[in-house]
Amino acid sequence: MQTITLDGFADVREAFRQHDLQQSLYDAGGVVMADCLLVLHGSDHRKRRRVENRLFRRGTFRYWEKAFLRDVVRDTLAPFVERGYADLQELGYRTIMNLTAMVAGLDQPTGSIEETDALYRFAKKFSEGATLVHTTRDPEVVRAEVQQALDDFDTTFLQPSIARRRALLAQLEAGEITEDDLPRDVLTALLRNWDELDIDDDILRRECAFYLQAGSHSTADAFTHAADDYFAWAARDPEAAAAARRDPAILQACVYETLRLHPASPVAQRRALTTITLKGGTEIPEGSSVVLDLAAANRDPSVFDRPDVFDPLREIPAEVPRWGHAFGGGMHACIGTELAGGVPSGPSADDAHDQVLGTVTLMLDALLGAGGRPDPDKAPQRDPHSARDHFSSYPVVFGG
Repeated sequence: MQTITLDGFADVREAFRQHDLQQSLYDAGGVVMADCLLVLHGSDHRKRRRVENRLFRRGTFRYWEKAFLRDVVRDTLAPFVERGYADLQELGYRTIMNLTAMVAGLDQPTGSIEETDALYRFAKKFSEGATLVHTTRDPEVVRAEVQQALDDFDTTFLQPSIARRRALLAQLEAGEITEDDLPRDVLTALLRNWDELDIDDDILRRECAFYLQAGSHSTADAFTHAADDYFAWAARDPEAAAAARRDPAILQACVYETLRLHPASPVAQRRALTTITLKGGTEIPEGSSVVLDLAAANRDPSVFDRPDVFDPLREIPAEVPRWGHAFGGGMHACIGTELAGGVPSGPSADDAHDQVLGTVTLMLDALLGAGGRPDPDKAPQRDPHSARDHFSSYPVVFGG
């Protein structure tokens, strides 16, 4: 199979918008990704996306951020600050886990730390399965571990959550409750549209596992990178970094710059269903594999001046997102973009009102506000089991 690699910003943007390029990056991770929203194509994708998109509206994100997200971030951080140290990977996962579980539709009956820890372990294992194409371990061993985790997840969290929602849907049909009494989550949406979506129990399980791992893994990873980039920037330019601490819009720009430099997936991959010619002249033959090098496109010097430099204050063309291609594009643009990255404010008062900082900015702000800084005695470690740009640990200390 011929492989075409696109690494220019404009070519990648155009390729994302091509309906005849089919998602193929997660073929190896089918144990947890098969038939998930991220890999569907054509009418199946449109139906699933239409159902799930109803949950991901800007007003919902703004409400979550104002109503409880800040409290979740603060309360999760508090015990780590009290003991004086943390690992950013663990802190990131713990902070985002409850929100991600709520979005997926996974109940936590006791709200205990043990339940959060169990979800944390499941999410990490599902993430390993989803990114199997980049593993340095024996793929068959990883698949077996992921399958066992799916089975345990199904028993511990998913089946009780399904039972409660089916009971609520029965009450709704009987007129005993109203729409406002139903959970607003992926699981409820899938159960209500079961026949239309033509899904089965296995697909339902993988979809909920996908949301659990995709939201938690990418957000926790972005948080760790954002902190690392900010610490390095503060060492180079302490005055600019201090100004960012006083201005949420600049701190949000810091997060966007991190997302540009460290996209959750360094590449996207597509399969050409027909021959395509891009505007720049590149021909993509039918049946070829197309690698979209997001990491390279996000550092395209024709779009980003000094592309390898972390510069939250950089000027970019109006039509280019500050995060580059970090959230993908086209039909498979990340459905949770505004939840993780927020919505930047514009120049008007109304625009400022519409701003949503996003979970990563809220987490970074809380970390810095608590005096978080790199542990001088323990260096960060890169993940030895992945070819992706991930930290396996990032020790920090507080105060002082």
